[in-house]
Amino acid sequence: MIITRKWLQEFIDISKISTEDICKTLNSIGLEVDSIDKMLIPNDVVVGYVISKERHPDADKLNVCQVDLGSEQVQIVCGAKNVDAGQYVPIAKVGCVLGDDFKIKKAKLRGVESLGMICSTTEIGLPKLNDGILVLDDSIGELVLGKDLNEYPLLNDDIIEIELTANRGDCLSIYGVARELAAYYGIAMNDLEKEENSNELGIGQVFELSYEGTIHSDLVYKAYDLIDFKMPMITKLRVGLIDKFDEENDTKNLLNYATHSTGVILNAYSKENILVEQKANLKISKDENGFDVVKHGDTIMSTVGVSLNDTKPNDEKYVIEASYINPDLLSRKVFETKVKTGEVYYRASRGSEPDLDFGLEFLTNLISKNNGLVYNSFKSNIEEKPENTIDVSIEKVNLIIGQTVTKAEIENILSSLGFEVKDNNDEVLAVTIPKFRHDIVNIADITEEIVRMIGIDNIQAKPLKIDEVNRNNKTSDDLLKKNKLRFKAIENGFYETLTYVFSSKENLEKYGFKTVKDELELINPIVKELNTYRTTILLNLVEACSHNFKNGIRSNAFFEIGTIFDEDRKESKKISFIQTGSIAQEDITNSGKPANIDFFTFAKKVLNTVGKFDLEPMKNINNDFIHPYQNADVIIDGKVVGYISKLHPSVAEDYDLADTFIAEIHFDAIKNDLVKTEKYSKFQSSKKDLSILVNKNTQYRDIKNAINSLDNENIKQFNLIDVYSNENLGENESITIRFVLQNDNKTLEDKDITSTMDSVLEVLNDKLNIQIR
Repeated sequence: MIITRKWLQEFIDISKISTEDICKTLNSIGLEVDSIDKMLIPNDVVVGYVISKERHPDADKLNVCQVDLGSEQVQIVCGAKNVDAGQYVPIAKVGCVLGDDFKIKKAKLRGVESLGMICSTTEIGLPKLNDGILVLDDSIGELVLGKDLNEYPLLNDDIIEIELTANRGDCLSIYGVARELAAYYGIAMNDLEKEENSNELGIGQVFELSYEGTIHSDLVYKAYDLIDFKMPMITKLRVGLIDKFDEENDTKNLLNYATHSTGVILNAYSKENILVEQKANLKISKDENGFDVVKHGDTIMSTVGVSLNDTKPNDEKYVIEASYINPDLLSRKVFETKVKTGEVYYRASRGSEPDLDFGLEFLTNLISKNNGLVYNSFKSNIEEKPENTIDVSIEKVNLIIGQTVTKAEIENILSSLGFEVKDNNDEVLAVTIPKFRHDIVNIADITEEIVRMIGIDNIQAKPLKIDEVNRNNKTSDDLLKKNKLRFKAIENGFYETLTYVFSSKENLEKYGFKTVKDELELINPIVKELNTYRTTILLNLVEACSHNFKNGIRSNAFFEIGTIFDEDRKESKKISFIQTGSIAQEDITNSGKPANIDFFTFAKKVLNTVGKFDLEPMKNINNDFIHPYQNADVIIDGKVVGYISKLHPSVAEDYDLADTFIAEIHFDAIKNDLVKTEKYSKFQSSKKDLSILVNKNTQYRDIKNAINSLDNENIKQFNLIDVYSNENLGENESITIRFVLQNDNKTLEDKDITSTMDSVLEVLNDKLNIQIR
């Protein structure tokens, strides 16, 4: 990262601070100075004015120029193609030493006397801009004929190159480095000049912007007319200094200068190249890899953070884009897709400046001051992002540092660095991270910022002390939840299995399960029967029960928590259950003849394992394991997260199984909340059964919702316990609901029970036209 003293001076007043002190400070605050150079023009290189230019009488490629040096007029023979009358140029006078063995002398070139030399940038120690001479302008100050160029401060500057770590993208600009120095020295940043030379047209009159899908980038667009824009010489020199100057493309030079100055990534689209019915037109959407792209029609013009539009030179009107994308999101996406990236990725992946308005204001000011025109207003797509706030314990910060830093000092340091600090009136500060510091994620990072500003040399050396912190994350939380589910499943009579994540593709297809796409299949399966990734655990469990049945074990209850794959081989975790045969072991209580497992008994065992859920008849049967009539979707928080079903008789027959029930539920949908104790009533409860006539098309869910709408404090629980129908009932059926009634403050009397049951009948009649049987 290259900065110069005079360039920094535009953002912060460092006139009273030496370059040596600035470099020392930069090293102290973690911005390591790699090199320091001085750009100094030799003595006797002065400002001259070309009065006239004539062709050399004896050389086609030479010109004879009459040059005004203020105190004298001299004749100089010049071979540069771009020299012309009316130009202010650097003149190396006779006697000037431009380098080792390079002293300007009086000379005759093809018989014509020449008293000096009109210089190019490289000949006087400046960055290369072209193959011809340097044309001066007043961007370096008032041009006084005969004045030495080494008396112009902007041309004689200190150049500092900084080595930045990958996380400090916020310092990849002059503004970013100035912001750091301002924090260290306690100096206010200079206010940005605001000059807007408007052409009185609005951007909406010349530019249309549309969106497709969810966009994760921040984008702001302004339109400019650059027909009369003239880029200042000092700006060109600075772009040349950072090795980004393009002699043929001042638009690109302009954007590179503004980006290096402010840190905001800028991109230009020529209006002529994106016209639709006389209006510039762009659309923001996603490409096949999930990147935000800017399109004109079906043509991708640029990919945000990955590649810029190829800016065409010499056009008159441009739409200029300022962009920001989360660097972590961008880096991860590029790593996953392995897409080819352009030069802009270096800045975007490290964290460009997110204040897009600041970048465009800087650009607008520069264009306006140099005869460019600006269209009013702007178009934008800004994604609102939640602020990241960290609670910072003063005690913990001091433990990490190893010495005491006062709360006031910590507040002052963080505020100067752009952090928003709120004092909670205790020893904890609520610190909001500025958007340009995406690398700050925890208290250790904040402590590092404090140490940078204090100075590492001012921290007393002490033995290292490590405090263990809570390192809970999703992985650890999932492990705890998995173990809890395992214990619960075992308590409810299930045995845990562990099967391969592979399965038989032929059997999956036979029973209507989806399979992994052919191009993503196993190349070298371990055995023929395990030739694909499993898309369900249930097939493995059915095969396990069948294997046990063949070995004389006719009743089995298994569960497994494991990984399955979708068609694109993306992983997810599920918990699956199966029970086949008898509901219990043979013993004296069932006379040695236990009944077979039934739907509700199985569902209750699953519920006791995974926690509360609702059941609704399945609307979409997507495999042949599911019984057409004995099935239900598992509902948690209103979302379908799995299913429970009796195993289809034909499948049970294929595997020689008796009555068998299955369930498969998304692991992530199962809650793992802390168990909260609640006060319970010490008064006696009563049970009441209510039999009602219901139309066969009425869903029990509607009945449940109607009863819940009462919000009656006496109703503690109610469950469907019986469904009965016969020919005499016609289109109706009889269902019986058992209520558990109890009050927290008294023993319920008959009148209380009667009143409660009457209110239930009344709401069922009003909402669903249901009568008591």
